[in-house]
Amino acid sequence: MAGQAVTRPPEEILSLWKREQAQLKARVVDRDTEAWQRDRAFSGLQRVGGVDVSFVKGDSVRACASLVVLSYPELEVVYEDSHMVSLTAPYVSGFLAFREVPFLTELVRRLQEKEPGLMPQVLLVDGNGVLHQRGFGVACHLGVLTELPCIGVAKKLLQVDGLENNALHKEKIRLLQAGGDTFPLVGGSGTVLGMALKSHDHCIKPLYVSVGHRMSLEAAVRLTYRCCRFRAPEPVRQADIRSREYIRRTLGQPGSPASVGESSQKEWKPKACPEGGPGAPADQGRPPEHQRRGPEPGSQEQQKNQQ
Repeated sequence: MAGQAVTRPPEEILSLWKREQAQLKARVVDRDTEAWQRDRAFSGLQRVGGVDVSFVKGDSVRACASLVVLSYPELEVVYEDSHMVSLTAPYVSGFLAFREVPFLTELVRRLQEKEPGLMPQVLLVDGNGVLHQRGFGVACHLGVLTELPCIGVAKKLLQVDGLENNALHKEKIRLLQAGGDTFPLVGGSGTVLGMALKSHDHCIKPLYVSVGHRMSLEAAVRLTYRCCRFRAPEPVRQADIRSREYIRRTLGQPGSPASVGESSQKEWKPKACPEGGPGAPADQGRPPEHQRRGPEPGSQEQQKNQQ
């Protein structure tokens, strides 16, 4: 029988959550803090992590939280940990972290205790960072609590600060020609909240990359692109694949992400990419060498292509 749905918390709880977000937001660092981040080739980066929470079909309480660590630049899984969890907070737009981050921080703590030598040097998070109603999304929350560099990578545009998925936005997407092409997400306040990134030559829809913690937007976009064999960055894709597989093994039924709200960004389906999309088998290799990946984000070649 499906678990009981968790109800929306009372306004006083939401007020407490807002206060906690504001306090933690003051600790966010939006610049590069590690030497490898400032190196164009990311020399010194050896381990990248990804996290995901997949939901049990027809159940709003049971879910599977997953953490994977991949070698870099090979992008091979060197560590994985998945656990069934019982959600105690409902999904409320702008407060996804209070639903998921406690389980993700626990996975990071377990890794630190079991295999400290495999701790990731950066975490890619399926969700937003500073691209958020209050400038403090799940990637910021997880980064501040774990003190790890974090990057927010979302599938859909969170429409905040005047950002809209309107005709102008769709035209900008159409002008993204090759993998690695980007355009800035500038809010009505004039603040650059993130970047839209075409992660693969054959992907129609971009990813929305934003700063989580202890990394600049420029470095976050470059690293996200370098981690993309397919549409989704490999750390997030592997965490998603393995969390769903854990649900299948444990409960005998497929994992299914929530269908509404911010958490619906967890559905990495290959619709926007033909062969070699994010739904490809986990052991499938990189695209053939002859397949053009496009210039690196932020490079002179890319800027020339976008003029």
